[in-house]
Amino acid sequence: MTKGIAAVLVLVSAVFVAGFAFAQTMTQTGREQLFENAEVKVWKSLVLPNNPLPLHRHEHPRVIVALKGGTMKVLEETGPSETHVWETGKAYWLPANAPGTRHQDVNMGSEPIEVVVVELQKAN
Repeated sequence: MTKGIAAVLVLVSAVFVAGFAFAQTMTQTGREQLFENAEVKVWKSLVLPNNPLPLHRHEHPRVIVALKGGTMKVLEETGPSETHVWETGKAYWLPANAPGTRHQDVNMGSEPIEVVVVELQKAN
C-alpha cells in the first residue's frame, strides 16, 4: 500500500468518526467545510428530501463516507442521471466530473442524507 493511499484511509477513518460529532450542526441542505490543505478538501454535505444541492462540479476524484445513507440521484445539468444507494457507515469512490459538466444531488428518499466528502486535490 502506498503512503498516499494509507494517508487517505487514515483520514477517511478519522473523518468518519469526527463526522458524527458534527451531525447536529447542519439543519438545511448544504455543505460545511471541515478541513482543507494542498492535498485534500473535506466537507460534510446534508441533502434533505425534495431540497437538492445547487448545480456544482468536482474537478478531482473523491471518497464519499455515508454518515446517514440513502438513495441519491446525481442529475446532470444536460439531463442524464445516475442513482447511488449509499449505506450508512460505508465509503464509496467517485471519479472527477467530465470537463464542462455540472450536476446536482437529489435525495430520493424521505430522510436526510449526510455524507463526508474527501476530495483529492492532486489526483486526476
